[in-house]
This record gives sequence, structure tokens and C-alpha cells, in this order.
Amino acid sequence: MKIVVLDGHALNPGDLSWSALEALGELTVYDRTPSAAAAQRAAGAEIVLTNKTPLRAETLEQLPELRYIGVLATGYDVVDVQAAAEQGVAVTNVPDYGTDSVAQYVIALLLELCSGVGVHSASVRAGDWSGGEDWCYWRTPLRELTGKTMGIIGLGRIGLRTAQLAQALGMRVIATTRRMDREAPPGIVWRTQDQLLQEADAISLHCPLTPQTEGLIGREALRMMKHEALLINTARGGLVDAQALAAALHAGTIGGAALDVLAPEPPHPDNPLLRAPRCIVTPHVAWASLEARGRLLDTAVRNVRAFLDGTPANRVDGVKG
Repeated sequence: MKIVVLDGHALNPGDLSWSALEALGELTVYDRTPSAAAAQRAAGAEIVLTNKTPLRAETLEQLPELRYIGVLATGYDVVDVQAAAEQGVAVTNVPDYGTDSVAQYVIALLLELCSGVGVHSASVRAGDWSGGEDWCYWRTPLRELTGKTMGIIGLGRIGLRTAQLAQALGMRVIATTRRMDREAPPGIVWRTQDQLLQEADAISLHCPLTPQTEGLIGREALRMMKHEALLINTARGGLVDAQALAAALHAGTIGGAALDVLAPEPPHPDNPLLRAPRCIVTPHVAWASLEARGRLLDTAVRNVRAFLDGTPANRVDGVKG
């Protein structure tokens, strides 16, 4: 059984072990694979695992031995699932490994926007405190979260966990999601998207990127937000219109933004959000705690083992298993 991991570095840069996967077959792990090289590197493999290396129809048709694709992530848009199904190739994902890690990171970004821990530490290291005249000073406005309103757009696993952490900080939580016909979780109040944009002091995005949600936060949405509102995006970069958000930050019409995702990734050097004021940008790392990556790898191995045992799990190709 030949197993190929096309882009293993993001999941395991060396602090985890591939041994459990290696026990299931002849394993080859590539750190990174350009899309143009995917067919060549996966040639002859029955099992291919990918994180961000695309597997489109034209690639899949060059892989007649392929039986299984394991996506090393929750989102599986890197795979042409329909083409895989037509070729009889099973596709699985890892649906729930980073909930706590991402939710924690949302709160870390929110706290940095409100407290500026990194900004003030850098200032002290630069000598501003030692050379100052006062016993204390602050470089950014300091804001308290207790009593403020957190707005969650998309109340899946991560959105719900983020809401719970916000509640623990004393925040009131409102949310909008595709299924507001169900009873809201304890302490959370449903709002329409427009209501949420107008009411929230901080907004965190947790919805998938679809044709309907692309550019969700654009000029009109930003215009509805409070003057001091904060925007946090750890979901997908395409949910936000980068030009519109950068313009709002330069104009001071919202309070700030913290983004762990951009479109595309890596970003172009001229992405306007890289130079926007009151804007934190981090390199898509909310998911990447050691614990979360360990859970991801463990589940990916279980998915492969289940497929080999004839009891596939976490299939996303429309076949129940």
C-alpha cells in the first residue's frame, strides 16, 4: 500500500511523528508540493493525504491507482470531490481538531486589540519606559471587555466555543447563523446579520467561505458597524473585502481589526491590510497549536485505518461511511 503525503510540513514540521501512518503502508512525505507536481509525486499511490495542495479533476485522472484522499484539514475545497466520486475515490476530512485552539486564538487577538500587550512590551524593550519621565504610560487605548457585546457570525463548533470564552470574560454574546430556527444556546441571543453588525462591540467571523459569503464584510457591512467596533477573522480571508476594510481602518470608521487569514495566502506584498493602521495580521496559525496538530494527525491516521478496514469515517464525498 503506497501512501503519499503531499504537503506535510504545516501539520508536522518535525515535532510530531509519522510512525502511526508509516505502519499502514509504504509512506513518502513531502514537505510541500506545487500543484503542477502533484500528479507526478502521487503517481502509483493508493492513498494520498493533502492539506493545501489542490487535487483537481485533471490531476485525479492521472492517478488511476488512487483509492483514497485524506484532507489534513476540516475544509476540503482543495479536492474536486465530484471528480473523485466519479473516479470511485473516497475523500475524508478531519472535522473537529482545532476548536479550542482557534477559539483561544480569537480571544488572544481580541485581548491584544484591547490591551496592546505586544505593543507595550515592544515599547519597553525599545527603551521608552527607561527613558520616560512618568511611572507609567500607554501607547494604545486600553479597553475593558466586561459588559461589551461580542457578535459571532457563524455559530458552529468554533463559533460556539468562542462565544463561551467571551461570556467567561463578562461579555454579552449575540450571534447569527444559517439555522436560527433552532433554540439559541444558553446566554446567546439571535440577531440578523444587520442587527449584529450595528450592535456588536467586537465581531468574530466563523462562517464558511461560499459564493454567498465571499466579501461578507465589505463597504456596506463596515458602514453599519460601530465607530469603535473591532473585527476578528480566523475563518477564511475571502470573507473580508481587503480594500474596504483597509479604507475603513485608515478613515478610523471602525476601531480595529485582527486577521489570521487573508486572500490569497501567502498574501501579495501589496495587500492593503499589511499597511493598515490598528490592524493585526498573523500567518494563519490559529489552528496550529501542538495539541491541535496532534489531534489532527491522530484523526487522519484513524481515517486511513478505518478506510482500510472497510468502515470509512468522516467521508465528504457523499458516500455514507
